[in-house]
Amino acid sequence: MSPEGLAFIVFVGGMLLLMGIGMNMALALVLTGAGMAWVLDFWDTQLLAQNLVAGIDSFPLLAVPFFILAGELMNSGGISRRIIAMAQAWVGHIHGGLGFVAIGAAVLMASMSGSALADTAALATILLPMMKQQGYPMNTSAGLIASGGIIAPIIPPSMPFVIYGVTTNTSISALFLSGIVPGLLMGAGLIVTWKLILRRIELPAGEPLPLSERLRITAKAFWALLMPLIIIGGMKTGIFTPTEAAVVAAFYALFVALAIHREMKLAEIGPVLVRAAKTTSIVMFLCAGAQVASYMITLADLPGVLTGWLGPLVESPRLLMTVMMLALVLIGTALDLTPTILIFAPVMLPIAVKAGIDPVYFGLMFVLNGAIGLITPPVGTVLNVVAGVGRLSLHQVIKGVNPFLLTYVLILALFVVFPQIVTAPVAWMR
Repeated sequence: MSPEGLAFIVFVGGMLLLMGIGMNMALALVLTGAGMAWVLDFWDTQLLAQNLVAGIDSFPLLAVPFFILAGELMNSGGISRRIIAMAQAWVGHIHGGLGFVAIGAAVLMASMSGSALADTAALATILLPMMKQQGYPMNTSAGLIASGGIIAPIIPPSMPFVIYGVTTNTSISALFLSGIVPGLLMGAGLIVTWKLILRRIELPAGEPLPLSERLRITAKAFWALLMPLIIIGGMKTGIFTPTEAAVVAAFYALFVALAIHREMKLAEIGPVLVRAAKTTSIVMFLCAGAQVASYMITLADLPGVLTGWLGPLVESPRLLMTVMMLALVLIGTALDLTPTILIFAPVMLPIAVKAGIDPVYFGLMFVLNGAIGLITPPVGTVLNVVAGVGRLSLHQVIKGVNPFLLTYVLILALFVVFPQIVTAPVAWMR
């Protein structure tokens, strides 16, 4: 067997073995990369250390800690709560209104933080108790909130798009633009699914608020609504890069929390920074470990090996995309979104490009599939967040998320059949 074929076996077998015994993902990536270096006769501890450092020594990756910090500040400074209050003021009184509030708030918050876990935690903390009090079925309500939370990785600013762009050397600005229409379609799909579910559920309808009260609550959310306009508008006009946009988002959230809403004390900044730093360290360690594996994947030419195996599929982009998405569905049930991007994006993208698939379109599809994996058992990170916040069993949340999961799979299939839904808006917005 050739060294390259043996390296592929080490890569796949090593990852499966190490994940199976429950090893930390970042360490599994480092050890797998080291094993590939050994079979390729390229063993050099200094080279491994250099790649670990190179994995996080990237200016675009500075966006990650600042977007994480922005999400923490949004939740602590009252921005998230005001978004939810505004949505409730306008649609909370209709039949099943709190579900529509969850969807609207999820879309709006997705345009600010880019973190599925942060958005889901905020939505679940505020809305699940209200839904329980008004007699909403808890499993369906939890499933809806979990499904709304994964819109965050798609609508800009998206932290997974930053990681994908850095990992594959794809334009982050173009990736951000590619997520606008799909993210809105995901929200529309949730609305349709929730309406169908409401046909068999009897829920109380409240009294609509006077227009003056609605406008007053909306005015309170003005500074929150201004945040996505500043971020997206600044990037579109070239005032700042996606990395700089993350810094702007964090400082804007801090300014609003301290000076406008005044819901955060100076003494509370420390704990917020600690929480953001802990999350950042996890992501950055993953990036460092993935660089080791990625470097060895490049040396072993694994994309070339896979291209040879796929053969005729390269001549049919749509069929190739379907096969890749099916593979990612299986991967998404076992891995979280960030490891999926770091491990498989560098391997799959060269094959997609050789088949003539637009790299930005492929990036959107890759991240969307990985986001769906966040609500797919057995890993389902977002499912665990909702279950923990709502004090529900994981089985209840899985049962409730199934109708919305089916909707997302249909949307994913729609994008495979009609890629113009993604590519045409990007070309227009550029």
